[in-house]
This record gives sequence, C-alpha cells and structure tokens, in this order.
Amino acid sequence: MRFKPWRYCLSIGLGLLAALPAFSQKKHNKNTLFPNYKGLIMAGYQGWFRAEGDGTQATRFSYGNEQRSGIDMWPDISEYKQTYPTPFKQADGKTARFFSSVDKSTADLHFQWMQQYGVDGVFMQRFFSTAREKGHRKDAVQVLKNAIDAASKYKRAMAIMYDLSGLKASGEDCSALIEDWKYLVDELKITNMPGTNTYLQQNGKPVVAIWGVGFPDRPYNVRNIGLDRFIDFLKNDPVYGGCAVLLGVPNSWRTLRGDCINDPYLHELIKQCDIVLPWSVQRYTPLLHNDMDRYRDDIIDDLQWCRANNIDYVPCVYPGFSWHNLSRYEFPDDVKPVGSIPRQGGRYYWQMLSTAIGAGAPMIYVAMFDEVNEGTAIFKVSNTPPVTSNPQGVAFADLDGKPSDHYLWLTGEAGKMLRKEKPLVFKMPDRQVVK
Repeated sequence: MRFKPWRYCLSIGLGLLAALPAFSQKKHNKNTLFPNYKGLIMAGYQGWFRAEGDGTQATRFSYGNEQRSGIDMWPDISEYKQTYPTPFKQADGKTARFFSSVDKSTADLHFQWMQQYGVDGVFMQRFFSTAREKGHRKDAVQVLKNAIDAASKYKRAMAIMYDLSGLKASGEDCSALIEDWKYLVDELKITNMPGTNTYLQQNGKPVVAIWGVGFPDRPYNVRNIGLDRFIDFLKNDPVYGGCAVLLGVPNSWRTLRGDCINDPYLHELIKQCDIVLPWSVQRYTPLLHNDMDRYRDDIIDDLQWCRANNIDYVPCVYPGFSWHNLSRYEFPDDVKPVGSIPRQGGRYYWQMLSTAIGAGAPMIYVAMFDEVNEGTAIFKVSNTPPVTSNPQGVAFADLDGKPSDHYLWLTGEAGKMLRKEKPLVFKMPDRQVVK
C-alpha cells in the first residue's frame, strides 16, 4: 500500500485537535462548590465605589457633595473596618463616612454578610470600559482579587458579568473581552481559585455573563460588535472555552417590543447561549394595581419559550428604585422623586421574589447587592442618611424604618423557599415570627 503523506498529516492533526479539550480542563477547575445555578439566588455586585484617601487615582467619588451626588441611598457603615470622611453631615453634626470597594476588608465584610444571611453569591460586574484598557486598571483588578479571596473564604458563589456599557458606536468590538477573559483565567485564576473554588458553573461549565444586549438606547449595533464570535470563543475555544454563557437582555426580549430592539437577530444570539436574563428594573412597579400578575405572566411565557429552545432562564428581581440625585444632572428637565419605585418596607421586593418562585423560576438574579446609586441595594443601608441644608438639592432615601439588614434577611428567606426548604408564602415574612 502506497504511503500517503496527506493522510498521515491529517490523522496527526485530528489527534491534536482531539487532545485540545483535555488541555482546556487545566484552565477551569471542574470541582466547585457551585456546579449549577439552579436553586441559587445570585446578586449583581458593582464594586465601583471609591473614596477620597483610599489610595486609588480616582478624582470623582459617587457620594459627591451637597450640590451633586451620584447615590440615592447611604450605606450603613457601622461594621466597616475602614471608612473615609465625606462632605456630608449626619443629623448630629458628625461627618458622614463612606467605604471604598478597593479595600480588602470591604469585600470580606460583604461576603461575610452573604454567608450570614444566606445570599448564595454575586456576579462581579466587569465593564467594557475597564476590560478594554491595556495593562488593566489596578483598582478594578484589586476589587476582583478581593472578591475571589472572600468568596473562597466564606464559600459564596461568584461569576463574571461583562457589562457592555462603554462600548463605542464604531471602531470597537468584543475582541477586548476575549483578551480580558484570557487575562482573568491566566493571571487571576478566576475559574481555578486557590483554596476552595466557588466559581459558579452551570451543568459543570463556568458561567460567564454578557449584559447589555438588545437595548435600543445603546450606541452600538449588536450585529456588528462581534458578539457571536465572543460567545463562540467562550463556549468552544479549546483552551479558554467550555463555558456556559448567560445573556442579559431587555425585559421584552421575547416579543422584540417595548424596551427591546425589533431585530430577530437577538433571538439568534440568545439561542447560541445557555441562560437568558431579562432586565426587569423599572419595568414593574407596586404603584400599578396587579402589576405582579403581569410579571408572573411574563415569566411563565418566557419559561415556555426557553424550554422550547433548550435554554435556561433566570428572572431579575429588585427591591425598589431611586435615582433622584443622578437625574438632577443627567436629566435636569425630568428630575425624578426620591424613591420613585418605592420599597414599601420590603413588600415590593417580596412580591417580586415570591411571584418569580411561584411562577416556576429555577434560579433568581437580584439587582443589586451594592447599587446605592439607583437605590436597588440589598446590602446594609442606613435608615438615617446624612442631612442636607438645601431642600431643593441632594436628598437620600431611607429604609422605611426597617433594620439595615432587612433585605439581606428577606433574600435568605426567599432562597430557602426557592430550594423548597420552606413552604412558599406570598405575604412578606414577619421577622419576629420566623424562627
């Protein structure tokens, strides 16, 4: 039989390709405390708060001053090891203080709260504007490193969520995110944590989220920013792939109406992914009669679509919304009131949680853990925020007299009901009664 070099080379090449997936397993640790998102309540974690004197190069701080502030709720800082003075004053005249997300003790405390109250973990937000920077922003990397250590220490799940905010209308695509994922895997060992590995997986695959796909107010076109290539890389790259992709989309993604682009290409992208997450913040409100019925019906219809297309589904819940201070300079002709979507002492949050669980949601995403900018934070917030001298200026929302840990506690209770460790109740639990 005549020797045919091309057949020999082809067999060798195919053998090498077959061996590549085995190599990829060295990048992602298959062993994790969280092999599946189902049964978990995860929250988004911004980690973007900087304070004057925290050692970063930041020149603007979210808390701002009495003339201009970027936050609507004030954190309860009583348990932080390191805090920083701000221009604001408490009612007793003392200087109001704030934390910095860069401090290791901040992440340690936040993940300790998650463990204490039963919050399963967080998606760490990774913004396009951060990922694109060559050399990587040291403060953002430090926040991530601190989270990795704290997640492992307190045995809480964590995963990366790429937020496309900052991606320009032209001249940019998702190539920077491909390189950033390589960096996170190689340098930070994000999917192979030292110590106890708690990186979130879905069906044994590391979860990577991409948020901001299909919103009409974004400057970029989802058809020409290389999203399909990025998704394919995360799923199929022989070294860095093997991931489960979660896509964060508008609330009306299924019908392609309302807050969503009217482009069926979005459905093509979703079908390439493993999990879909509709963004429900500001899409529902307790101020409309029976709006939770609409939320329930949307979830039921979404779940039906996802089952038909073999995709997992996670609904988004949030405790309320307030961006009065932000709107004063972002939308001066349309300034919003404080607490425009009221928390109602936790009743609205519980309505969303119980409705989602009752509708059959297998897992839940909470917006957000630390987002005091838009008043959606579930971590400990002060019921006595700073006072301001100008009644027409900066103003902060309070917690309706509830304890600062009220929303952490409610999240933990909902997690037990999601996992059927306790019977589901649609009335907000009474903390004095629940044992």
